[in-house]
Amino acid sequence: MNNKQLNAARIALEDFAIEIPSWGFADTGTRFGKFFQDASAIDLNDKLADAGHVNRLTGCCPTVAVHVLWDFLPGIDPKSVARLASKHGIKIGSINPNLFQDQEYKWGSLTHRDPAIRQRALAHCKDSIKISQAVGSDLISLWLADGTNYPGQESIRDRKHALTESLQACHAMLGKDQTLLIEYKPFEPAFYATDIADWGMAYIHSKKAGKKAKVLVDTGHHYSGQNIEQIVAFLLDEEMLGGFHFNDRRYADDDLTFGSIDPYQAFRIFHEIHSYGADHGKMPNIAYMIDQSHNEKPKVEATLQTVIMAQELYAKAAIIDHKALRKAQSNHDVVAAELILKEAFFTDVRPAINAWRKKKGLPIDPIAENRRSGYETRAAGDRRRRREELNLSRGGSYA
Repeated sequence: MNNKQLNAARIALEDFAIEIPSWGFADTGTRFGKFFQDASAIDLNDKLADAGHVNRLTGCCPTVAVHVLWDFLPGIDPKSVARLASKHGIKIGSINPNLFQDQEYKWGSLTHRDPAIRQRALAHCKDSIKISQAVGSDLISLWLADGTNYPGQESIRDRKHALTESLQACHAMLGKDQTLLIEYKPFEPAFYATDIADWGMAYIHSKKAGKKAKVLVDTGHHYSGQNIEQIVAFLLDEEMLGGFHFNDRRYADDDLTFGSIDPYQAFRIFHEIHSYGADHGKMPNIAYMIDQSHNEKPKVEATLQTVIMAQELYAKAAIIDHKALRKAQSNHDVVAAELILKEAFFTDVRPAINAWRKKKGLPIDPIAENRRSGYETRAAGDRRRRREELNLSRGGSYA
């Protein structure tokens, strides 16, 4: 790396914060069942402890996303959760309503044909917004499992109208600096018509909800071969890109560590963001979040892998020579334009990342330091003992 690239990468890393999910540290699985790890979190304190450990190793994960029904038990004071997070050196980040596990939602939640069930779902969303305001979070992240499995099962337009009405009601409750992030997913659990199936639907619903609603792009929620960076570029240009859920996928919604399958695509996504920043003189305000649940990899190490990869790819995109790229584009020099991206992608930016970590007093190799510290080994022993003492069953829901 030359000095110019080194400085560009280090500056980019200064403002690059990544939110990690509480549910990523708990026992999880597939629709067929859970797969257990001794070091997986038993309760919210464990989840926040793991998140705090990741932040201490990486220095760029100051907030943790929470699921309301999984992390805020009935009767719990939201402010006590915020204090618990602070104890572990982090803050509560995005608040995620849960509208997909209760039996009443078999036929939908905010799109259900029964007004009473829609109101129940809406009340939960409003409670989630109140929680976000109590803990000082500026993000409410909404994903719906709503949809249908067979042609003719429901009126697609009726469901659209019901959802619009509910989202507008949620938007009306938002505080001055709060944002409602609306996520999309092409399928699962609905296999015929998911109610928010793509970025266009999420965009329309966000626009109809109000000015504080933005689109959330999950890097796994796309069909194979879909041009995600083009979606990102469009949403950026429309000022409608609110945030990301980082993961990777081989087919569609696969909770794989970020960049494990196609790091070049993730790099191209970051390029569109840096390109927007170069054209506008400042970087866009985007929430970068992880949404992964690992069954095979140790949960802390898998999170560290994703954070490290995200930093590396973000730094690579930061060193692209935008002036040279614009010149190549204006001359229709396709080869030169592509090579400018490839040169940045293949540049080893670890010297810049290592310098940034050294300046922050962070370990140069977070994964090696995690293993050296014995954190997960101690957590496994402690949590195995606690499970035995409490005689905890490890069945139950996905979370």
